[in-house]
Amino acid sequence: MEEDKITIKVDASGIDKRLDIFITEAHPELTSRSHIKKLIDEERVFVNGQPSKPHRKLKNGDMIEIDLIKEREGKAVLPQDITLDILYEDDYLLVVNKPAGMPAHPAPGANKGTLVNALLHHCKKLSNAGTQERPGIVHRLDKDTSGLMVVAKDDETHRQLAGQFKERTIKKKYIAFVKGAVELDKGMIEAPIGRHPSHRQKLTVRFSESRDAVTEYEVVKRFKGCTMVELTPKTGRMHQLRVHLSYIGHPILGDAIYGEKSELISRQALHATMLGFTHPATKKYLEFSADIPADMKKLQDFLLASK
Repeated sequence: MEEDKITIKVDASGIDKRLDIFITEAHPELTSRSHIKKLIDEERVFVNGQPSKPHRKLKNGDMIEIDLIKEREGKAVLPQDITLDILYEDDYLLVVNKPAGMPAHPAPGANKGTLVNALLHHCKKLSNAGTQERPGIVHRLDKDTSGLMVVAKDDETHRQLAGQFKERTIKKKYIAFVKGAVELDKGMIEAPIGRHPSHRQKLTVRFSESRDAVTEYEVVKRFKGCTMVELTPKTGRMHQLRVHLSYIGHPILGDAIYGEKSELISRQALHATMLGFTHPATKKYLEFSADIPADMKKLQDFLLASK
C-alpha cells in the first residue's frame, strides 16, 4: 500500500542543512532536488507543521512532513507499445538499454514516448516508491544520453536500489567523445556542482550553494581534435559528466547546452556502458554492459578514418 505522507525527524546529521538538500539525501526515491523544490513550492512540505522554503536551515529535532496525496492525482501516464532493449529481467527488476532521444519519464508537455510509457506496456507491475509519473524509475539518464538503466518492479526493490545509489555502491561507467586532446591519460575531476546563477535550467561548477561532485576519467583512444574517454562518476549529480567535462575545457561532442552542436553527431556523444549493483532479493552482484550505439559507432569510424 502506498504511503500518503512521509515523516522525517531531523537528527544531528541534518543540523544546518538546507531543507531541500536534506530531503533529497534522506529520500533519494523522490528523484531529484528539483522535484523536492516543486513539492516545497506547492506547500506540500511542512517543518514543525508549517510550510517552509527550500533554503531553510534545519535544527536537531525538527519534524518534516511531505504530503504525497496530490502526487497521485496528476494525469495518468498511459502504456505505449514501444520496443525495449532488455538485457535482464526477473520478478523484481529489469535492466534496459535506453536509446538516445527517449526521455526516461514524462515531463510537463511530454507525456508520451518515454521509457515509462514503454515499461507500463511491458510490465505487469512497477514500483510506486517514486511518483505517479515515474513508476519504476530509480535513477535517470538525460533524454539524449543512451545506455543502461535499472528499473524496479516493487517498492522494496526500489528502496534498496535507491539506497545503493545513495551509498554510492552502484558501479557505473560511461563512454564519451569529447572535444580536444585530453592532456592526461587518467585523471579525476573534483568540482562541486550547483544551479547556474543566471541560466536556471543549467548546472555549473560553483563553490557556494552546490554539492560535491567527483568524476574519474581515462583516455580510451585519441583522434584528431577529439578524445574518446571512459568516465566513472563517484557521485550522482544531475548533468555531472557534461558539466565536469565542459569545466576542464573538453565538452562532450554534440552537447549544445554545455558545449556546442556538432556536425558529426546530433546529440551529446555520451553512453552509459556499464552498470553493476547488488540484487536486492538475491544479494548477488550483477553487472551489465552495452556497447556504444550506432550513431556513436559511426562517429568513431569517421574519426578513425580521419586520423
